[in-house]
Amino acid sequence: MTLSAVQGQVDEQHRLTAVLPDTVPPGPMTVWFSAASEDDAGTAWMDGIGQQWADDLSDPQQDIYTLADGEAFDPT
Repeated sequence: MTLSAVQGQVDEQHRLTAVLPDTVPPGPMTVWFSAASEDDAGTAWMDGIGQQWADDLSDPQQDIYTLADGEAFDPT
């Protein structure tokens, strides 16, 4: 089983419309969904981790390598 994230739209009659990749074969499909109004604790956690990584990566003390370090790689 392969999982893929696909965004769709639900209309006033509660019908889901989505455009799927060509790799999805025709036939029955089970759809799992996440309502936007539910508790966003997971999203808040991911946002916090993203901000922490951004803070760490923008810290000048993390810049321990320069372009002068190492040797150029020639794949030929």
